Amino acid sequence: MSQLSIAQLKQFKNEITRFMMMYKFALDELETKVEILQEEFHFLHDYNPIEHTKSRLKTPESILKKLYRKGIPFSFASIRSHIKDIAGLRITCSFISDIYRISEMLVNQGDLKLVEVKDYIQNPKPNGYRSLHLIVEVPVFMSDRKENVCVEVQIRTIAMDFWASLEHKIYYKYNQAVPARLLAELKEAADSASALDIKMERLHREIEEIKEDRAGENVEELRQLTIDNQSFSLPPALINLLDQ
Repeated sequence: MSQLSIAQLKQFKNEITRFMMMYKFALDELETKVEILQEEFHFLHDYNPIEHTKSRLKTPESILKKLYRKGIPFSFASIRSHIKDIAGLRITCSFISDIYRISEMLVNQGDLKLVEVKDYIQNPKPNGYRSLHLIVEVPVFMSDRKENVCVEVQIRTIAMDFWASLEHKIYYKYNQAVPARLLAELKEAADSASALDIKMERLHREIEEIKEDRAGENVEELRQLTIDNQSFSLPPALINLLDQ
């Protein structure tokens, strides 16, 4: 390999490294936002709407395959323009209402821009797949410039995530040639998961109403404040300000 081609390879490696780092930093930024929202919600409502999160970056090989599949010319600008799911964040929630609550909190972040919404909960895919998909632009501050980077956010319940995971494994096992009988059963399983989500949502709502009714009975508990495992008693002088 000539000295020139080595230099070119080094330059290309640096370019693709910075390109992938942009998406990694965008994911880091978004995950931090979700953690802050999660912690704030827990303190204010004594309840955690997020079960867990999982992030991923497409590999350069996977990006290249998608370019070929879509007939998109190879360039960094073309990739950014046509492929919006290089960075992905999956948020798994307890209940359906949590999905839309988390989505609303994210969209209300002033520095995030909502690019696209696909609601597969209100409009499930024919195979039964349910999830809420958002494409958001995240500002990333590099050493020499600011970049607005797209991240795909998938928000779903535990039941939706469980079904999607198993459906993916079945497709992988059969190399996507799944027998019609199994496709029908997968659709039935998706409908069962949806019915479970609806039932659990109702139970959750009723339990929350009971908690709210009982919360007003314990005045002493309302005088206590807990942040980061530290408990504080609200001073009487501060409480007296409410009378004013």
